[in-house]
Order: sequence, then structure tokens, then C-alpha cells
Amino acid sequence: MLTGDLKSKIDQIWNAFWSGGIANPIEVIEQITYLLFLRRLDDLHTLEENKANRLKKPMERRIFPEGVDVRGRGFESLRWSRFKNESPSEMFAIVGDHVFPFLRTLGSDDSTYAHHMKDARFTIPTPALLAKVVDLLDAVPMEDRDTKGDLYEYMLGKIASAGQNGQFRTPRHIIQLMVEMTAPTPTDTICDPASGTCGFLVAAGEYLREQHASLFHDAKLNKHFNQAMFHGYDFDNTMLRIGSMNMMLHGVDNPAITYRDSLGQEHGAEEGRYSLVLANPPFAGSLDYENVAKDLLQTVKTKKTELLFLALFLRLLKPGGRAAVIVPDGVLFGSSKAHKELRRMLVEDQKLDGIVSLPGGVFKPYAGVSTAILFFTKTNSGGTDNVWFYDMQADGYSLDDKRQPLLPEHLLGLQRPSNLREQLSKEEHTKNNLPDVLARWAEREGAERQRSRTEQSFCVPKADIAANGYDLSINRYKEVVHAQVQHRAPSEILAELAKLEDEIAVGMKVLEGMLK
Repeated sequence: MLTGDLKSKIDQIWNAFWSGGIANPIEVIEQITYLLFLRRLDDLHTLEENKANRLKKPMERRIFPEGVDVRGRGFESLRWSRFKNESPSEMFAIVGDHVFPFLRTLGSDDSTYAHHMKDARFTIPTPALLAKVVDLLDAVPMEDRDTKGDLYEYMLGKIASAGQNGQFRTPRHIIQLMVEMTAPTPTDTICDPASGTCGFLVAAGEYLREQHASLFHDAKLNKHFNQAMFHGYDFDNTMLRIGSMNMMLHGVDNPAITYRDSLGQEHGAEEGRYSLVLANPPFAGSLDYENVAKDLLQTVKTKKTELLFLALFLRLLKPGGRAAVIVPDGVLFGSSKAHKELRRMLVEDQKLDGIVSLPGGVFKPYAGVSTAILFFTKTNSGGTDNVWFYDMQADGYSLDDKRQPLLPEHLLGLQRPSNLREQLSKEEHTKNNLPDVLARWAEREGAERQRSRTEQSFCVPKADIAANGYDLSINRYKEVVHAQVQHRAPSEILAELAKLEDEIAVGMKVLEGMLK
């Protein structure tokens, strides 16, 4: 948990960039990412030095080589702990002319992080700004894994503008809800094919640390967690850098965060590889057929990105694999042949587990589009019996552009059903439905089957969905209760109006008499 003091320090760093001439939030977070990476490299080098000194042996792995670079400057002086003590002008020259060229050569390293630094650009414009930011970052504690992960997430929260191609940041409490509902296990292989800042992968990792802490005592599971569990794809190099840094600061050694056009490249090697897909893909409208991977068009012939991503998820999942993905509402009731065919496949060929309808303003201020979360399991042999629906009305925040919290911080987000102290009252529930979603999801095979369709959640048999042309919109099945209202007789209302007019006329005459 971040303290107010730490948040204040981060705000100071952010403000320093803005007042120093860098106003683009993506560029700010990118420059901070480079500097944090440099600080980590120095920490790793120090660890290796200490280890070598203790064992009285030469260093096994040098981050900063011995000797000098091509311009004759000693690599030792490129370390964070060295250049931070230089004068602003000297520091600026070292970082711009020596450190960044060195950073770009790290691409041959086999780590994800180094790979994404190969085209690092230094864009801080002045020595004064660099010195100020280095001083501020140096004062931020980065030793504790929880703190540094939360710090970076807090910084990412400041990216307040939508990116290109329909990208926008998914609220963290919605990500956590999806992760809790899919309950990742230590043996899962998890993929987000539109990973952005890697929010889903980070949340899945944090869930496993909390719910399956013993996995780190098992060498095989520990290796799987750090080397093979997490896979993220994006075709934005800046996002790949930010995403891999987010994973690093949350303690994942070597996630596979790689450049990939998820809809444009064939998926031969990726097909059937993952047991869990978590995603909020960009809804960027339409693509030309020639820009779409042929194996996706074999699943469904469409140009619409949201449908192509659904086809992609089905390809990526292994049999038995499950998915929680955000889709625009149009996917649920669209009338095109591709819309209907994909919905039929989810219901008839796979196992559609549930649909959570999200409130309209959940992605503001980025977008006002209505969305829902689809939960399904790939079976290739059907299995849908009943589909669970939940009509989420509130997520704890105002649904306008400001997205202000409606409850104290400890009552926001998920409250596990087992945590009796944090259970919400009826009034609090009207402002935050997330705990209720989680509790009712757990009962979808039991008590939820008995709920009437007038309630906030209910189950619909597959036969009803098929009879409605595989329409998955909750409004198609929700029953609205009309309260009976007794109105007064028109003659009684007219008599009352006549009486009021008589009283007004009497009052007018009194006023006229007073004016004579």
C-alpha cells in the first residue's frame, strides 16, 4: 500500500517533467522507465560485487564491463550510483552520450527487459530536469517488491489519455475482478494478446502470490512462474517496454512480453498453448482482409477487430483452457452473420460460463462505450448448460468523466465473502457491486439457478438462448417488474384545480383592493 508521502514524491517527479517541458504522459513514463531500469542494473551489479567479495572470487556476471566504452569513458562511471553524484551538466553528458548507447547494446542479453531497451531514446531536454528527476527517483524506496510495484502502477494511472488504435487502460479493480473469477493456478500458462501495460498479467501474478504462496517453495513451480507462465503481446514498442518493466517491478524474472501483431500474424506456434486468456483488446473498428491472419478468417470471416480477437482467443486456448475477456456490447447482440456464428460457437461448441454487463461509464474518461465481460471455457465439444448473467450497476466510482470514489478506500474493489468485517451494507452495495459479483459467481452452479430473472443476477438455460438466435444481451432475458400505481380520478383532480383557481381569484381581488 502506498503512503501519502510516497504518492507525493511520485507527484513531484511527474510535475518536474511537466514543468521541465515533457507534457506527453507516455513519454514521461517511458523516460522514468529507462531511469528505473538503470537504477536496477546498478543494484544487480552491486549484488554481484558483494557476492564476489564474500566468496573472494571474481564476479560471475558483470552488468557493467571492465574497461572503457568506444568514446573512452569507463563503464564504471555509467552506473546510477556514480553519475547521480555528478554535476547536472556532467550527468547530462554521461547519460546522453554514454549510458543510453550502452543501454541499447544490452539487447543481446537474454532477458525480456534488456531486449526492449535496444531502441531506448533519451529525450529529457535539459541537465537541470535530469538532475532533478534523478534526485527525486533516488529518494523513492525501491527495495520492497510490493512498494515498487505499487509505485509503478500509481505512475501508470497518470497516463490519462487514450492511446492509438482504441487502446485505453483497464481499471485495476475490473482487472482484479476478472482475475479472481478465473482463479489462476500455479500450473496455468497465461496470455494477454493485447497486453499494453501488462495489468492483467501483473494482477494474475499478485493473485498467485497471495493465494498460492507455497508455489515458491517448489523449484519446478517457481521456475514456471518466473520463466514460462506469463505471455503478453503488443505491437507498440513503448508499451512493451512499460509492460515488461511493470512485470519486473512486480517480481517476475523473465516474462515473455514480445512484439506481435496478434491479428495480423499466423498463430501456428501459439495455437492451443495457453490455459488462461485475460484481455481487454482494443476495439479499433475494421481491418482489411489482407491484413488479417488467414487462420483467424478460417474461424470467422469478418473485418471487425472485436470479433477477430474472440476468434484469436479460441485459437490460443488449449482444450480445458478458460478466458475472461472484455467485449463491446455489440458483440452480444450484433445481427451480422459473423456475430451470430461466433455466439453460436461459444454456446454450442464451447462452454459459455457467464456474462457480466458492466456499467456504461466504467471506461470513462477514455471511452463511453457499453461493455461486458465474457467468461468461457474451450472444450471443442460444447458443455454450455446454463449461462450466468450479472447486471453490474456500480463499480465503486462515479460513472462520469471524473470517476470519483463513492466509498472510503477500504470499501472499494473486491471484498472476499470470507471477510465478514468488510462486507458491504445494502446502501454500500448500491455504490459497489464487485463483492456481490464475486460471491454470486461462486454460487452459479447452485443457488444462482433458483434466482428469478427480475434479480441482479440469474441463469438462463441454453435452450432459451438458442431460441433467441444466440442473443447474449442481458436485457433480452431480464424481466422488468412494473409497480402498480393508483392514480386519482380525473374529476377529482379537476375539482381541486377549480378550487385553487377560485382561491387565486379571491386573492387577486384582495390585492386590487389594497392598491386602491
